[in-house]
Amino acid sequence: MAEELIGIIGGTGLGDALIEHLVDAELRDVETPFGKPSTAICIGRLGDKKIAFLNRHGEGHKLSPSEVPYAANIFALKKLGAHTVISSGAVGSLREEIAPGNLVIVDQFIDKTFKRPNSFFTGYGAVHCEGAEPVCGRLRKVLVDTAKDIETKTHSEGTYVCMEGPQFSTRAESLMHRGWGGDLIGMTAMPEAKLAREAQICYALIALASDYDCWRPHKKGGDKQTLLKEIIANLKTATNNCLELITAVLKGGSELVFEDCHCRKSLDLAVWTDESQIDAADREKLKVLFE
Repeated sequence: MAEELIGIIGGTGLGDALIEHLVDAELRDVETPFGKPSTAICIGRLGDKKIAFLNRHGEGHKLSPSEVPYAANIFALKKLGAHTVISSGAVGSLREEIAPGNLVIVDQFIDKTFKRPNSFFTGYGAVHCEGAEPVCGRLRKVLVDTAKDIETKTHSEGTYVCMEGPQFSTRAESLMHRGWGGDLIGMTAMPEAKLAREAQICYALIALASDYDCWRPHKKGGDKQTLLKEIIANLKTATNNCLELITAVLKGGSELVFEDCHCRKSLDLAVWTDESQIDAADREKLKVLFE
């Protein structure tokens, strides 16, 4: 049996810090039917785990959230052999109790994106994956349990509202998202989580709170430069906290690849199109997803 590979998706700050801890690191270019991923994927070892790190926004944070090639990213990780992906991303907090610097192990999403291709199966046929529980419960449990052993304040659940961007919310929108039951606002979790489910990958997301969204007025008298410095400092703190959690997970003894998980069987009943109507070339192109 091939050695288990754990996919990690994150931003520039997390990637730079994580790669410093890797042994035998190498960059791998991966071609997919959906184009190239955001950047070359870094494969290396951390503890006794083999990991594949993908920088979501590309080198130098070049790609805006709407420009990230989500399908290519997830396909490339699956093609390399990753059946488990731990993702991370910066968010704004919609709740007083989720303070800047805190981590949140996300359990639900509200998808407000509208520009991004959100399925591998356009043109292939009618494929409908179950999405009631959009992240892997078993992988989430590992993250939540591991977080109890580190000092960082980590919330064990949270609903992530994913907006298109690149502009931030209006105050009216921010208040609406709170009214919907959203706990976090961000721009990158969707369609990443949906595509991971279509790829039969166990997927979990660590959200990094960088600030309170605009529902919460800023302190009077503060200038914009001071506010920006504060947000950047919060994000750096949250990134370091996230690195601590991911490192603890990878170095811990918990199982991270669950071949009997329902996430790994998400396509069993999802294809509604008669097999005779599916083009053989399309089946060959997407066979990696069915593995």
